[in-house]
Amino acid sequence: MKAVILCGGQGTRIRDANELLPKPMLPIGGKPIVWHIMKGYARHGVKDFVLCLGYKGWVIKEFFLNYHAMMQDVTVTLGRHDRLEFHGRHDEEDWRVTLAETGESTQTGGRIAAVRRYVQDDDLFCVTYGDGVSDVDVGALVSFHRSHGKVATVTAVRPPGRFGEMALDGTRVREFNEKPQATEGFINGGFFVFDSSRFWSYLGAEPQTLLEREPLRRLAADGQLVAFAHTGFWQPMDT
Repeated sequence: MKAVILCGGQGTRIRDANELLPKPMLPIGGKPIVWHIMKGYARHGVKDFVLCLGYKGWVIKEFFLNYHAMMQDVTVTLGRHDRLEFHGRHDEEDWRVTLAETGESTQTGGRIAAVRRYVQDDDLFCVTYGDGVSDVDVGALVSFHRSHGKVATVTAVRPPGRFGEMALDGTRVREFNEKPQATEGFINGGFFVFDSSRFWSYLGAEPQTLLEREPLRRLAADGQLVAFAHTGFWQPMDT
């Protein structure tokens, strides 16, 4: 099974944070956010990835092309440019990463359509955004998708509140919660699973298709979109 990760957006809301890096490469604890997303999938046995590149995609390519040198000690024998000796191992040696150029201005649905050839031979495949980290149980998510038999599953999350909230009895503060999780309403948290044989008729091949508009709306209208509720950790990199 493959996980498609959307890594091509321009990240305009955080452009002032770093002009040099695409959003999925911004570091958390010294590692790119996309690496943390991939580790989450790999923990549940999904280790075959397709990264949809766009804005500054070469930065992501450089990271994976030089992965051994970045993750391990290395000895370079000067005077012999082909003599590199890597020391030790890393936990990602069984990962397979396809770095696919999907266009700088392509929309989310168009990016998935552009990598169809890499995933269409599997019975299903995962998709998520390159800027959202979660502890979602991918194994349970996939099992849930197989159990209902519909075309698509979306992970539904409740976002953390922007402000603290107080419950009052008159003027007395009965309860105080600092930035609690929203208590009403779910939103799209990414971490999709799609049936590869039936999904493409909903998606089409237009580069400017937004996954979150016509395709998902049609799936919902046809009763083919099912929500996997996740109430654990979920955090997007929005600012």
